[in-house]
Amino acid sequence: MFRLSEKGEKIQGMFGSIAPRYDFLNRLLSFGIDRYWRKKAVRLIKYREGSRILDVATGTGDVALEIARSTPSSVKITGADFCQEMVEFGQAKVATSPYAGRIDFKMAPCEDLPFPDNTFDSITIAFGIRNVVDRRLGLAEMWRVLRPGGRVVILEFSTPRSQFFKQIYYFYFRRLLPVIGGFFSKYNAYKYLPDSVLEFPSHEEFSHMVADAGFRNIHIHPLTFGIATIYAGEKE
Repeated sequence: MFRLSEKGEKIQGMFGSIAPRYDFLNRLLSFGIDRYWRKKAVRLIKYREGSRILDVATGTGDVALEIARSTPSSVKITGADFCQEMVEFGQAKVATSPYAGRIDFKMAPCEDLPFPDNTFDSITIAFGIRNVVDRRLGLAEMWRVLRPGGRVVILEFSTPRSQFFKQIYYFYFRRLLPVIGGFFSKYNAYKYLPDSVLEFPSHEEFSHMVADAGFRNIHIHPLTFGIATIYAGEKE
């Protein structure tokens, strides 16, 4: 059984504390654009009839549901997350959807995925890789459970390259977002968000990390002035 580090346990507890308001605040704080980003990411997955797809750091299951909406009924999706409260909200949401029979959930951190080698045709992780304490191990685990020829799609916040837009972005992330998030939920949790984004590696650094894990044919897709970025790679 994988033991979380002290930092990992704190992140786990933080997400547990904001789980009841998580979906609402995602829509509010991103002005609803997070849905567009997730759809763009899901369009890049590879699948065929009967495929299995894994969504890591699934949270309340938004990406898992988008995958189900976008793929044939024979495709099965598993959502994995290390936060029990998030998984419980995801299970409840999926149970009331038309895709309840196609989506299942597992409690697991990215660094210790409870699946055999070469299990999934595609793996997604949206706004979760920056919360993985040991990112290299997390990427290695995703590579391990991905089938040869399969694709990993990573959606994450990033820092805009434009100096003008970067200043607006920093002001919103550092000043406004924690206050708005704290009004509806936990201030510390929404202070953690900008801190974790601003310390995330650059496009180049993170792409090298993905390549070091064994992925090839890596493509970078900046979204909305570089606020978010999709990284897609394949297992040969």
